[in-house]
Amino acid sequence: MGKGRKKRKRRRKFSVWKMSSRFIGVCAAIGMLWVLYVQILLATPSNADVHDSADVAIVLGAALWQGRPSPALAERLDRAIDLYNHDQITHIIVSGGYDYEGAVYTEAEGMRLYLLERGIADEAIVLEQQATNTYENVSYSRDLMIEHGWASAFIVTHDYHGPRALAMANYAGYEQAALAVTSTNVMNMTYHRVRETLAYTKWQVDKLSMELTRWL
Repeated sequence: MGKGRKKRKRRRKFSVWKMSSRFIGVCAAIGMLWVLYVQILLATPSNADVHDSADVAIVLGAALWQGRPSPALAERLDRAIDLYNHDQITHIIVSGGYDYEGAVYTEAEGMRLYLLERGIADEAIVLEQQATNTYENVSYSRDLMIEHGWASAFIVTHDYHGPRALAMANYAGYEQAALAVTSTNVMNMTYHRVRETLAYTKWQVDKLSMELTRWL
């Protein structure tokens, strides 16, 4: 009887181990497929061309370096300038608050100075100075669009960041939002694609949480 119980115990342990291994394998496969899906999404964002137009371009903020736009942020601003110079937009919202405690300028103020230096009319620039993340960028900028009576917008950011930014804009209630993205010559894309994969996944979780909160 003792040997029989030991054999049954070993079989149960083996069965549990086998089921656990299968579960882990399935989870790993799902995770790999999700990462592949997100990477394809990040690599193929939609993008405005010279025939597209909107009421306003919304430039999503990034770091300032000693009060000036970082090289990466300058790439976003140059994309908005190109849209403006080709008459695809009439106004630019620069969105971003203080990126660290004690900063002299908000991201929006630093972006405004950059645009002014490159010939953009002051009356064409609208500052959004409260946002501290992408969702706040698009949400607070939408409030400004409503205030000014604008219906359509280009979301201006880097290509790898575009899909999440557009998804957030649509969730925030934009009816006519499109991407106007730029590639980069100054950022480590291996790092940023990995980081954005995590950020996109987190956004999906956050969105689900917000939806559950609405229903409860």
